[in-house]
Amino acid sequence: MVNPFNKNQHYKVSLVQSDIDGFVFWTKNVTPFLPVLETIRERNYPFIVQYTINNYPRELENKVVDAKLSIKNMHLLSKTYGEKVAVWRYDTIIFSTLTDIDFHKRNFLTLAQALEGSTDEVVISFVQLYKKTLRNMDLAAKNNKFSWHEANAEIKKTLVQELAEISVQHGIRLTICSQPEFVVGKSTESRCVDVNRLSIISGKDISAKLKGNRPQCGCFFSKDIGDYDTCPHGCVYCYAVQNRELALKRYKSHNPYSEYLFEPDTPSPQMELL
Repeated sequence: MVNPFNKNQHYKVSLVQSDIDGFVFWTKNVTPFLPVLETIRERNYPFIVQYTINNYPRELENKVVDAKLSIKNMHLLSKTYGEKVAVWRYDTIIFSTLTDIDFHKRNFLTLAQALEGSTDEVVISFVQLYKKTLRNMDLAAKNNKFSWHEANAEIKKTLVQELAEISVQHGIRLTICSQPEFVVGKSTESRCVDVNRLSIISGKDISAKLKGNRPQCGCFFSKDIGDYDTCPHGCVYCYAVQNRELALKRYKSHNPYSEYLFEPDTPSPQMELL
């Protein structure tokens, strides 16, 4: 892997079975990855799939697959590997003229109804306004003629409380990622990298230290093998993509037999600190 903040620094992550407790995958489209999941199961690696399904307008998520396919895939994951494997993510929450608070209530309810029985947890978060996120959001708003705003804390807490109530009605608990200040009502803090869930999935005790990857992160210790500017989905709020054209180029040139997600000599802008 290449350190995204220091392109001259490379490191290796062992995939030897004795060195791995399990995998946690993040995705907005698990379809191409389904055959790989079967291989991972055959090798007795426990895994979790954090599956983002927002059903947002195209102005915000330009190339994300249709929510109906993702809902179908969530049920397939649950049926094939068990309910504990699939975790629904409804994030990042954005307040805009396209997605106001009423939109989120209606949209979340529709998704919760459709996903009932496929998962026992939904993870939410509110948009983090890093410099690159702010720039991309403003550009998208200008090009697509919508406006967005940062809601105050009380509005966010009100929405959390209502979404948590909806979740419970459909057998899903709501957790909040890296924003404990918004934990209210029936919501709790999330642990996206969760050794307790992995232990249940694997049928054996897995231990790890609580050590998040960023401030206020509630995750257990893990090693990220992803990279910036590699996702083609075109989500305007994404903090992992600074340059969409570069991300698409890297995606198209990906070599599955390489040790890297993309060749390390690919030009890359200096990443901004999160």
